[in-house]
Amino acid sequence: MDGVIDLLLPGTQWDALRALIWVPFVALAIDWWRGEPPAAIHPVVWMGKALGWCGERWAPLSPVPNDWRAFWSMALAWCALAATVVATAWGLQWLALRFHDVIAAALLGLLLKPLLSWRMLHDEVLAVEAALARSLPEGREQLARLVSRDVSALSAGQVRESAIESLAENLNDSVVAPLFWFVLLGLPGAALYRLANTADAMWGYPGMRGGRYWQWAGKWAARADDVLSWLPARISALLLAVLARGVQLSTVARLARRTPSPNSGWPMAAMALALGVRLAKPGVYVLNADARDPGPLDTHRAAKLGTLLALALIPVGVGAHMLITIVTTWVGA
Repeated sequence: MDGVIDLLLPGTQWDALRALIWVPFVALAIDWWRGEPPAAIHPVVWMGKALGWCGERWAPLSPVPNDWRAFWSMALAWCALAATVVATAWGLQWLALRFHDVIAAALLGLLLKPLLSWRMLHDEVLAVEAALARSLPEGREQLARLVSRDVSALSAGQVRESAIESLAENLNDSVVAPLFWFVLLGLPGAALYRLANTADAMWGYPGMRGGRYWQWAGKWAARADDVLSWLPARISALLLAVLARGVQLSTVARLARRTPSPNSGWPMAAMALALGVRLAKPGVYVLNADARDPGPLDTHRAAKLGTLLALALIPVGVGAHMLITIVTTWVGA
C-alpha cells in the first residue's frame, strides 16, 4: 500500500495523510472506552459558555418584529466565535502534525474526540428504555435529558419513538457530520461544525426560549447549521439504508420531506424504514405511517444500528480522505 501511495503523493504529504487517516479510529475508540472528558476541559462546554454570553447580551428579552439589529449582532458574534474556533483548531492540528505520524494521530484523535459523541448518545437512549420499563414518569424524565420539547403528556409509545428519533437525528449531528467535516477540512472543519451545531441548539428557536426572543437573533445560527448539516444528513441516511438493506433512498427522501427540518428528517426516516416501525411527533409529522409501533427491542436495535454506522465510518472516512488528498495533490501539481 505504501508503495502505491508513494507514487501518488510526495513523502511529506503521505506522512501527514498516514496520521490523519487514523484519527477517526482513535477518536471513536476513545469515545467508546472513555466517554466524555470532564466539563472543565470540554471544548463544547467552552463553546456553550461563549454562546450563552453572547445571547445574554444581544438576544432581546421580548419579541421585536424585523429585528435586524439582533440578527446582525448575533451573526457577527457567530462569525467571531467561528474564526476563533477555526484558528485555534488549525494551530493545534499544525502542532500535532509536527510529531511522528503515530504520535500525531494519537494527539489529533484526542483533540477530535470532544467534537463527536456516540457513546453518550447510545447510553442515554438505552437509559430511556430502561427507565420506561420501570415507569412512564421515569421514562419521561429520562427523555427530557435528550429532547428540548415538553414530554409531560407523552405516552409510553411516544417516549420510545422520541428516543429513537433523537438517536437518529443526533447520530448525524454528533458522529457523521463532525467526521465528514474532519475528512474534508481537518480538525478546523470538525470544530467549526460543532460550534455551528451547538449555536443552533442554543439560539436556533423560532420564538421565546430561556427568557430571550430568538426569531431574529438565532436565524443566522439556524441557517448555518442547516447548510453544514445538509450533506452529512443525507450521507447518514445512505449509510443507514445500506446497513439495513432493502431500504430505498427514494422512500427515505419522500418521508424526509414530511418533517419541518431540511436535514433531520433524512436519518429519522431512514431509521424508521430500517427498523420497520412508525415514528411520529404528535401534530407535526408521521414517518412510515403504515408500520407497527416500536417496541422495547427496537430501541436496542436502533442503538446497535448506530454502532454499526459509527464503525462503518472508519473505512469510509479513510477512503474519502485518501481520495481527497490524492486529487488535491494532482490538481495542485
